[in-house]
Amino acid sequence: MTPNAWIQIGVFLLILLAAVRPLGAYMAAVYEGRMRWLGPLERWILRLCDARPDEEQNWRSYSIHWLCFHLWGLLVVLGILMTQQWHPWNPQGFGNLPFHTAFNIASSFVTNTNWQNYGGENTLSYFSQMAALTVQNFVSAAAGMVIIAALARGLTRKTTEQLGNFWVDLTRTTLYILLPLSLLLSVVLIQQGTIDNLDAYVKTSGGQVLPMGPAASQIAIKQLGTNGGGFFNANSAHPFENPTPLSNLFEVVSILLIPAALCYSFGRLIKDKRQGWALLATMLLIFVPLLILAVWSETVPIPNLEGKELRFGTVDSGIWAAATTAASNGSVNSMHDSFLPVGQFVTMFLMMLGEVVFGGAGSGLYGMVVFAIITVFIAGLMVGRTPEYMGKKIESFEMKMASIAILVPPMCVLVGTAVAVEHPQGVGGLLNHGPHGFSEILYAFTSMSNNNGSAFAGYGANTVLVNLMGGVIMLLSRFGVALPVLAIAGSLAAKKSVPPGLGTLPTHTPLFIGLLAGTVIIVGALAFLPALALGPVVEQLRMR
Repeated sequence: MTPNAWIQIGVFLLILLAAVRPLGAYMAAVYEGRMRWLGPLERWILRLCDARPDEEQNWRSYSIHWLCFHLWGLLVVLGILMTQQWHPWNPQGFGNLPFHTAFNIASSFVTNTNWQNYGGENTLSYFSQMAALTVQNFVSAAAGMVIIAALARGLTRKTTEQLGNFWVDLTRTTLYILLPLSLLLSVVLIQQGTIDNLDAYVKTSGGQVLPMGPAASQIAIKQLGTNGGGFFNANSAHPFENPTPLSNLFEVVSILLIPAALCYSFGRLIKDKRQGWALLATMLLIFVPLLILAVWSETVPIPNLEGKELRFGTVDSGIWAAATTAASNGSVNSMHDSFLPVGQFVTMFLMMLGEVVFGGAGSGLYGMVVFAIITVFIAGLMVGRTPEYMGKKIESFEMKMASIAILVPPMCVLVGTAVAVEHPQGVGGLLNHGPHGFSEILYAFTSMSNNNGSAFAGYGANTVLVNLMGGVIMLLSRFGVALPVLAIAGSLAAKKSVPPGLGTLPTHTPLFIGLLAGTVIIVGALAFLPALALGPVVEQLRMR
């Protein structure tokens, strides 16, 4: 690759890693209750929720409140989208959405997936974008982050059932972390030229219609919250969303900012920063080679300009593609459908790892902790010792929950893809056939099942079958991973801590980092290599 490519990759990683410690320390202080600069507003919100910081919940109660919050959000978003023609702030005059489309969108945004079966500027009113989608961009991200706080308490507390209070954690996450960061990024984006208004669409003298709207405020949280739903159909390839190279840099860094910094927060919360650094190192060990491979595949020997935003070029497109699929973000500044087979393989494989290499805000880290539990269990079997993780014994209940958490997303991917390729509505929207058509369907269900949200543009997925099946899959994948993690946290909190002994496997060493990375890759490869062989692998071989 060119020196320019290496410099851009280096600058991106340097900025990202430089922000990990300060932001991570700040977020840890929030979850420890040491940030009170918005105390009056926090207390007012908690009174509305009838919640108090000193009234904690066990894992079952925490899970029920977490689940009910998501289901209530699903109904609210569904209602807003199906009554759109009566909204205020609807200068376009958009009508109501049919149930199957509204259900898919509602499931998508409530689960932090932000898969889009619509073109934003052609489908949704300003009110829908703000009251339904932007609100969920905040609270769905916060709902993933609070599980990290609950899991950290489960690892540090002894012989108790209490994991904290869901409403307190949710309020503090939104109020002290997501809102301030989003406000700062919104101001930067507006300064760079991103639009943010409630104006009617503008028709030029040449007859072209220019969409308007409150874009910057939604784009900031879509990146920081690893949401990814674009205000415009072209997403961050649209100049009104992503106007300059500087805005492009800020946006792509913000995609991984919170997932990376949460690793340090986790280490602070469990009183062992080495564990947080080890988890971050594992993510980087997997991510960096795949990032380089994605950029290399689009730049060597000749830059592949097809489907790229020419203002930024192939290098920035490759960096963004790797970052957005490593995180459960789904925003794009180029069309992944036009990547060469190796680049397509990278984007799919990063999602197929379970979105644990950075992953979503909170969800990526607790997914990686699940893999860490599985790794110590495997290591314990090999040496004949009782597996332990951070002083807590890993027994049958934890392994059952961890198995559910890592098996639900692959099951949803493979079953959804199998149904789609056999049903007329599943293949009816394909613009390509053969291996690439299969890749388009596989990518779609990989994205939905792993709460990512990006798509291959060559697959028209807005059909009754795909909308309904995809909506159910997104809900299953979110709940089927998060609820077992909360169960693990509750089980660990009830246990005594075991002092480390001669048979204890240190979980912060290079050896463990290698074991953990290997476990993640092997599980992903065993689950998906046959499917990948039918798509991007055979496409690459046919090119040769």
